[in-house]
Amino acid sequence: MNITLLRNSWHNLLQEFQAYSQLEEAIFADLVKAYSHPARHYHNLEHIKQILNLIETVREISDRFAILQFSAWFHDYVYHPQAKNNEVKSAVYAEKNLKNLKISPDIIQLVKQIILSTQKHEPLTDNIDNLIFLDTDLSILGTSLDKYFKYVQAIRQEYIWLSDGDYQQGRKQVLTNFLARERIYYTDYFYQQLEVQARTNLKAEIEIYSY
Repeated sequence: MNITLLRNSWHNLLQEFQAYSQLEEAIFADLVKAYSHPARHYHNLEHIKQILNLIETVREISDRFAILQFSAWFHDYVYHPQAKNNEVKSAVYAEKNLKNLKISPDIIQLVKQIILSTQKHEPLTDNIDNLIFLDTDLSILGTSLDKYFKYVQAIRQEYIWLSDGDYQQGRKQVLTNFLARERIYYTDYFYQQLEVQARTNLKAEIEIYSY
């Protein structure tokens, strides 16, 4: 993982808002520490990098691109698979630090809503940035079968404390819920790019647990 590229991305984002440089660097270091925890096999810096790269591809349809960038950095700051309030705690952390960085309240509010929307992967606003972010966060579902099953293995490692039976039961429910949706991806761009492959991948994973 190239930390320098990530630091540059963070710095360029904050330059727009003329943030206090020492505080900016301290928050960056805290984010890197959180996402680098050894128990994070998927929800790590690589995941953040993937989202940052993906949102660049749809910058032109974004309403306020900085909102997507801040959401990418903060949305999984707190990630404990055994907890039920990761998104709430991540949103609180984002609000506190964005306030300290003197980011405008309207941006902070939308970032918080986007982070909270990842709890059920359902938009809490009809803002296009909320839809884009949910799609990029779930983009892994629509990758090639090989990449998808590497993701599947990483998620299993994050839930290593569960027995195979309990994990498979819970995982099948999550996958079935996604398949039951009319659309997994909210924006037309990602729907056209990823929807068919995502459904193929989800069905393939469910089939493994059916033996």
